[in-house]
Amino acid sequence: MLEGLMMHQPLTISALIDHAERHHGDTEIVSVETDGTRSRSDWASIAANARRLASALEGRGIGLGDRVATIAWNNRRHLECYFGVSGGGRVLHTVNPRLFPEQMAYVLNHAADRVLFFDRTFLPVVKALRPKLETVEHYVLLGSRDEDALTEMPDLQFYDELIAEGTADFSWPEIDERAASSLCYTSGTTGNPKGVLYSHRSTVIHAFASALPDTLGISARESVLPVVPLFHVNAWGTPYAAALTGARMVLPGPFLDGESLVKLIDEEGVTLALGVPTIWQGLLLAAEKTGSRLDSLKRTVIGGSACPPAMIEAFRERHGVEVLHAWGMTELSPLGSVNNLKAKHLSLPETEQHALRLSQGRPPFGIEMRIVDDAGRPLPHDGKTQGELQVRGHWVLSEYFGAEPGTTLTEDGWFATGDVATIDPDGYLDIRDRAKDVIKSGGEWISSVELENIAMGHPAVLEAAAIAARHPKWDERPVLLVVPKEGESVSEEELKALYEGRVAKWQIPDRVIVLDEPLPRNATGKVLKRHLRDRFGDVLIADEVG
Repeated sequence: MLEGLMMHQPLTISALIDHAERHHGDTEIVSVETDGTRSRSDWASIAANARRLASALEGRGIGLGDRVATIAWNNRRHLECYFGVSGGGRVLHTVNPRLFPEQMAYVLNHAADRVLFFDRTFLPVVKALRPKLETVEHYVLLGSRDEDALTEMPDLQFYDELIAEGTADFSWPEIDERAASSLCYTSGTTGNPKGVLYSHRSTVIHAFASALPDTLGISARESVLPVVPLFHVNAWGTPYAAALTGARMVLPGPFLDGESLVKLIDEEGVTLALGVPTIWQGLLLAAEKTGSRLDSLKRTVIGGSACPPAMIEAFRERHGVEVLHAWGMTELSPLGSVNNLKAKHLSLPETEQHALRLSQGRPPFGIEMRIVDDAGRPLPHDGKTQGELQVRGHWVLSEYFGAEPGTTLTEDGWFATGDVATIDPDGYLDIRDRAKDVIKSGGEWISSVELENIAMGHPAVLEAAAIAARHPKWDERPVLLVVPKEGESVSEEELKALYEGRVAKWQIPDRVIVLDEPLPRNATGKVLKRHLRDRFGDVLIADEVG
């Protein structure tokens, strides 16, 4: 083999922050702090503090590969941890504070974290967790010295004092690009959360891919608002993509309600925002209430769960905002696909373009997808045939952290996502359902996602979930659960009428139940359908008996 005569430089997170400092040092980083004030920094300051942090951790004896946890909001200090911990050769473990306390203790112990950084908001949580934590040696509050906090935890350390121990002239260690960089755990809807251990190489390649024009299109001309938390799959990789391109970042802190986000977008000139449907629902309601047109916002990325078509229409028609419907998983770092049209689609009528935008889009280079039947045989990509979605690629996990080797992937090296999907000849992915949520009636599949999207089109509906309820004849039949908007009401007859002519008659929900409380959600905002099935799974049998 004739080898190419090219330089080799490792793909590392420290190289990303060095680039941001060198070429975009004066680009602003806006941070909403836990007290609601806004601080302003820049990439040069973030880089200098990241080196101070890495130096301080080294001085405390935290070694290469040791895990360092954070329980924090999207703010400047948390961003510095992203680069200071991983760039210094340690592993950043972002902990989701929305997990149950038992799950939080589990992941901190499973990861064997030695340091725990946390925002002031989470002091009561950390105090409650502390007796259960087996490996944490240093508890560090992300801020300046706080005497009140010190009375509650006498050995508490403070971030600003810690990084003052370090030096901004610290030289990043030479790290193998395959070394671990960060650790995220799944939301643990069934059993304990599972750890996904990313590498420097996978993270940098993911950053390149997510910045591409056909994915998120992040550039030095963007002002990026990651509403998706930094504790949720590394904020979908936006800190790394922003450093790679030199984008301006606006970090919202703990204030994720609609009115706060509308104000932040308008006052800071945000051009690109990323979040889950529940967040954007609140944003749209607040924009309507305040009269904001969201003039600066050009694109919003919606992922985490299926985006209702009505939400896409609201962004486009009311505000002129392009919606990028995306799909991903913790196991994919998380980017799997983004919905951007191809050149051949631009000449299609608007209605056909809109229909195309409803799917989860195409995978970028670096991700391969296939669908398989129950026996694992590949199925055609014809846009009609449904099967289990499997993926592989440059930023897809090979094993869960701490799992028995060989138990994570299929025999031929693919990751089974648990999603039921179709893929069309152009590669557009349409998630039909989670395999555990699909409704199987009389041997035929009914997509709960499709039923929910239709219900969300009703102007009075705030939330909707379709579940499989047991049925004496058909095994399972769909039942729709809806939560109306505040001050609104909706009837079962109205909602059933929505489905006429839009789905086959046998797919129309047998029952519509209007709830007066929010749908139960897990730590990442996904509806806990298992809880709903436990509660409402026998309503049709009860109807038969009655």
